[in-house]
Amino acid sequence: MMSATTSYSSSPAYIAVFSTASLVFTSLGLYLLFTGQSFRFDIAWLLTEISPHAYASFGIAFAMAFSVIGAAWGIYTTGSSVMGAGIMTPRIYSKNLVSIIFCEAVAIYGIIVAIVMSNSLVHFDMDNLTESELKRNYLSGFKILGAGITTGLSNLACGVCVGIVGSGAALADAANQSLFVKVLIVEIFGTAIGLFGIIVAFLLSANAAMTVGSL
Repeated sequence: MMSATTSYSSSPAYIAVFSTASLVFTSLGLYLLFTGQSFRFDIAWLLTEISPHAYASFGIAFAMAFSVIGAAWGIYTTGSSVMGAGIMTPRIYSKNLVSIIFCEAVAIYGIIVAIVMSNSLVHFDMDNLTESELKRNYLSGFKILGAGITTGLSNLACGVCVGIVGSGAALADAANQSLFVKVLIVEIFGTAIGLFGIIVAFLLSANAAMTVGSL
């Protein structure tokens, strides 16, 4: 067994993954170079080859997925502490349900943003769009992607924060009943992190509207 001081970078698994990834990317690069497709290294070409629908869909998925992960993480952290401490102090069950509600609200933030952003998606044929209309659709896709990532990461951090603070609130309440309200104030400030992400996401996606172009 490796000692605690052994670096992960020297482990066989890390070396195998790094070597495989390097071989794949090097082989792909040489293939494109020798087959006259070196233009595919162009980042602009790559970004414009992906449909605006894909960018928007990824943004909606990120908003929903990371929000649910944050909520689940928070509920797992808080719930285990509440259940464990409640064995010795049953009175904490009812009060500390508010911590579970705060964690669940993180997932609700994500689904609200996902629903709002999904209203910007419309079906269109890229061949029927003018250059300006295509640029507008790409801009909308990028805005929704940015809004989704902002929401997802903010809610992920919010869920972890609320879960850890809620766990501390349950343990503090079990030890001293007067500490619950004081710790709850800290938990409320932690919940605001998710709201900041939602506000920025709404500002980003406010004017994100795709056009169907001329039929």
